[in-house]
This record gives sequence, C-alpha cells and structure tokens, in this order.
Amino acid sequence: MSEQTVNNSSSNKNPLKGLLNYQWIASNIPFFLFLSALAVAYIANGHMADRAIRRINTTTKQLKELQFEYKTIKGEVMFKSEENQVIKATEPLGLKVAKELPQRLQVEKSQEPTKK
Repeated sequence: MSEQTVNNSSSNKNPLKGLLNYQWIASNIPFFLFLSALAVAYIANGHMADRAIRRINTTTKQLKELQFEYKTIKGEVMFKSEENQVIKATEPLGLKVAKELPQRLQVEKSQEPTKK
C-alpha cells in the first residue's frame, strides 16, 4: 500500500508533467510555428499601418502648405491684374491708356481672300 501512495503522491505533485512531455511538444511544433508566423504577420501589419499613417500626415501637411501658397499667389495675381496696378506697371515702358475709342475695321464683302 505504501508504494501506491508514493506513486499517487508523485503524480499529484506535478499535474502539468503529462502536458509538457517531449512527445506532446514535438507533435505540436507545427502549431507553434503557425502561431509564431501569425505573431510576426500581426507585428508587420502594425508597422505598415503606422508607416501609412505617417505618410498620410505628411501628405496632408504638404497639401495644406500648397493650398496656402495657391491662395497667396492667387491674391497677388488678382491685385496685380487690377487696372490701376497694370497702369503703374506699364508706365516705365512708356505705355499709356488710350483715351480714344478703338476703330472697327470692316472688310468689304466683294473682296474675297485669295487662296493659295
């Protein structure tokens, strides 16, 4: 009887001994490799998402800067294209605003242009 109690007490001491034996580990190696591959894929996916978010943020910042630049240049062009500003810009070139109305040229219908 004493031997049975010794055997029972040794098996009761370590209940995980049956789960962590060599055969069980060897038979589950493909599953462990599958789990490790899933973990690597999960980590890589997280890094790719972070990189994509960083690219989106930098593109958004560049877009805002270009929008501000566009609005600034558009305002300058609108200001420079006003009549008073055009007159001021052309005075050094000797150009002046004509005070006479332009004359309309009319072509007589009897004259036809020559074809080559």
